Order: sequence, then structure tokens, then C-alpha cells
Amino acid sequence: MKKKPSYMEKNSTQTLQEGLDEYYQFNPHVTDPATQPSDFGRILRAHDVGHVIYSCDTGMHDELKILPLFWWTSECTFQTYLKMKNSPAVDVMYEDMIQEKGSLWLYGTILKVLPGVLVELIPIWFKTRNRRKLLPFLEFEPLLHRSLLDIREEFELLPLIR
Repeated sequence: MKKKPSYMEKNSTQTLQEGLDEYYQFNPHVTDPATQPSDFGRILRAHDVGHVIYSCDTGMHDELKILPLFWWTSECTFQTYLKMKNSPAVDVMYEDMIQEKGSLWLYGTILKVLPGVLVELIPIWFKTRNRRKLLPFLEFEPLLHRSLLDIREEFELLPLIR
């Protein structure tokens, strides 16, 4: 059985930077943001930071869950996401995934896990309505040396993490 990374623990006291380092160590298949065009690399890194802060893994369930978490609790609103999604680099990422796994696998996996994701997201949506303090998305660097527990407490994310 694979050991659970420390950043996935709800009350982890490691720093965001330590969690991000561990995330990359546990997920060598994840695209290194430094290998991408700077604008897209910046978005990828912010997405990876979200995986660490929200305690999400890289399976399809958590990939589908993380986007609404960003939209409802961070400066990355749905409208911001739509603007970023129109990037040619993002299109390449989706095309690469489909080429590697196949569109049948991708959409089949989404349909398989979507009901469970929706069941988990409905109560989260109620908990996140009318938020005043939003987690930084692209400007996350000031958080890198703070503990995950501190960040999760400040931005009221603990009730959203299993």
C-alpha cells in the first residue's frame, strides 16, 4: 500500500513549499511547470499548489473536484478559468491526455466518477457561498513558507477537506 503524502493530511503542519515538493515527488507523471511556456507554466503551478492546499490527489475524482473548489474559494473564478482555458497551451494539455489515454477512457472515467464528485460538491457549495476571503490563485508565493494548517485555517478550508 502506497504511503499517503503528508500534504494530504487535513492538519498537516508542513509548509506549502514542502507540500509542493512532496506533491511533485509523489506525482512524477505531473507536467513540470518549468518545462512549459511561462504563462501556462504559471497556471499549472497554481493548479499544483491547489492540489496541495485543498489536499487533492491527481485521480479523476479530485481533478473534477478541484476546479469548483478554486471557483468557490479562490481568486480563480469560473470566468477567470474560462479565459485561461482559451490558451493554446491548455488545448495541447487536453490533446496530449486524449492521445495518451484515449477520449473513450477520459470521458468514460469522468462519467464513472462524476456522480460521487457531485454528491461531495453539493454540501461544499453551500459551505462556500458568500465567501469574503479568497485564496490567492496566481499570486500564491507569499504563502509558500506558511504551514498548510495555517493557510487552511485562514481561508476557512478545513471544513472542505476530508
